[in-house]
Amino acid sequence: MSEHSHTTEEHGHEEHAGLSKGKIWKVFGILLLITVIEFIIALVLIPKGIMTQHFGNYVYIVLTLLKAFYIVAYFMHLKYEKLGLQLALTVSFIFIIYFIVLMLTEGGFLNIHMMHH
Repeated sequence: MSEHSHTTEEHGHEEHAGLSKGKIWKVFGILLLITVIEFIIALVLIPKGIMTQHFGNYVYIVLTLLKAFYIVAYFMHLKYEKLGLQLALTVSFIFIIYFIVLMLTEGGFLNIHMMHH
């Protein structure tokens, strides 16, 4: 037996630690771009009436979830985890998104009906 044999566990750990400066700057750039888009929507598109506040809220949610995905995937190393954990977290995340959308819809419905009474 050779002393230089590598297990798959060792290779996985090397890959896990492989968040280079280039990748960090790339993810930072993506997060910055999404934030800039959110600011443009908030400060230009909605005040000028190009986009409605209602539609803007949904766009904000999508963009914020996209940022959350990048943060979780890269900085919390979820990208390197096992498929089962990824699926469990993804399914949970989808339910959370569903409930947020449901609450926004119901909240809007309540708001409309409370104003007319």
